[in-house]
Amino acid sequence: MKPIQVTSEIKPLRKVLVHRPGDELKYLTPDTLGELLFDDIPDLTKAQKEHDAFADILRKEGVEVVYLEDLMAETLDANEGLREKFIDEYLDDAGIHTETYHNILKKFFAGIKDTKEFVMKTMAGVSFKELGDIETNFLIDELEHPYLLVNPMPNLYFTRDPFASVGNGAVINKMFSVTRNRETIYADYIFKYHPEYKGQVKDLYGRHNHFHIEGGDVFNVDEKTLFVGISQRTTADAIQQLAMNLFFETEGNKIERIFAFNIPVSRAFMHLDTVFTMIDHDAFTYHPGITSTLRVFELTKDEAKHDVKIEEHKGSLGEILAGILGIEKVRLFPCGGGDDMAAEREQWTDGSNTLTLSPGKIVVYKRNFETNKSLKEAGFEVIELDADNLTVGRGGPRCMSMPLIREN
Repeated sequence: MKPIQVTSEIKPLRKVLVHRPGDELKYLTPDTLGELLFDDIPDLTKAQKEHDAFADILRKEGVEVVYLEDLMAETLDANEGLREKFIDEYLDDAGIHTETYHNILKKFFAGIKDTKEFVMKTMAGVSFKELGDIETNFLIDELEHPYLLVNPMPNLYFTRDPFASVGNGAVINKMFSVTRNRETIYADYIFKYHPEYKGQVKDLYGRHNHFHIEGGDVFNVDEKTLFVGISQRTTADAIQQLAMNLFFETEGNKIERIFAFNIPVSRAFMHLDTVFTMIDHDAFTYHPGITSTLRVFELTKDEAKHDVKIEEHKGSLGEILAGILGIEKVRLFPCGGGDDMAAEREQWTDGSNTLTLSPGKIVVYKRNFETNKSLKEAGFEVIELDADNLTVGRGGPRCMSMPLIREN
């Protein structure tokens, strides 16, 4: 079996990548919330308990849970000299371009001997206070002196976004914001250098690409079909570049159709999976707010022109989905259970962001009562997670998980 095997949104989940929130959440302040893409400051202890409960749910359902921080530590331990290469690239990503600060930080990180502790510290960021007395001669230091020299990466527990498993490969993303684009370094190093993944996982996109794309917009419908959202975080240019990579540059590629879903651009609708998820062979959750402006385009391979063919699909969301799936009708479950006010409220707290463990069995946030009620009444097995602290980062159970293996 390949180390990555994902050709579906709903087939039984067998292995998943997560990240347990760490000290990166302690480095959030009111002044940095906007820059770091949070709406409030979560309680770290409670967030960790909520995340542990999430991991326990997955394990009880027979899913192997692996942690980003563990895989990264194993990657560095397995490759002599790789830590030095990594820290140079990490500091460059963090915007540390002056030789003085680069050397100060390299010395600081070199003092952390335990590899996992080192990895967790790269995720948490570095404050000036931790560096002690340092001597610099920069005008900027006379004008301002922020708390942090290296910003934290508090969104890392949303492992869905830095890359996307597609078939046996990984779409390692160029992310929308500077804050989150730094996160992609971990997947890049793991898939290039970890003993389990090295030489086994093709990068289908590339973290240094020009156009931004994020994993919350990428859906594996079946072995031959992808859905990708055109959203706040993913551009049409990125989708077309991904299509070209898959159709013409990926040996053994099985993807034949990519459907681009153009959704409203807003923070509330940042990814396709914040407003739409697949929960059974014929069933989807969705937020009604996307339907009035939704446009869907199909990209296929144009062998003769060495390009892509682009065709728009017309009709209602239900009609378009049924046509794509080749079935008579799909079941659509609106966020909020059909109540407009509840839909607005519960979409904001990730009511449309469900993780499907197997057809008809889903993990959701407990607080979205109306949405969950409608799904239970329709016969779905709904596993509820208390997550009042995790949700302030604007992501749900699908956001917090990156499938590595689903059954074929």
